Amino acid sequence: MNRQTWLERPGRVLAQWRERLRTFGERAGRALTRFKRRESDEPGAATVVGWAVLPAEVVDEGERIRVRLEVPGLERDDFEILVEDDHLVVRGEKRAESTREAGDYWVRECVYGRFERVIPLPDPVDAGRAEARYRNGVLQVVLPKVAERRRRVRVRAA
Repeated sequence: MNRQTWLERPGRVLAQWRERLRTFGERAGRALTRFKRRESDEPGAATVVGWAVLPAEVVDEGERIRVRLEVPGLERDDFEILVEDDHLVVRGEKRAESTREAGDYWVRECVYGRFERVIPLPDPVDAGRAEARYRNGVLQVVLPKVAERRRRVRVRAA
């Protein structure tokens, strides 16, 4: 490998990683969620930013749509759930703390951050009859579909 090729290589590698990160961001869409983690409660403690994907599953059950989201570590009152323009919007704030002993010292970690997941719905739904349940870190939202309002038009004799 000659000197010029060797010097150009880091730039090519960086460009490839940038493209991969952009592609991942597009594919993950609003599922990609940013969280902050503090190493301790001490003033001036380092804050580490991390990313997570909130897995979701959308199932069409005929007369209703069931959406299942994995969001462990929250309470049921931590959620805001809306239906906007044929999309289910789930917002909340994650707050979690853990303390553990590691050798001669204690490690305390805090994870916090707001999240929002927007899920396109395959059919129009009746938001007024929607139900949500949260159990063991799994949020399930059941959305009844809007009944098609077809009306037969009679043709009268002239």
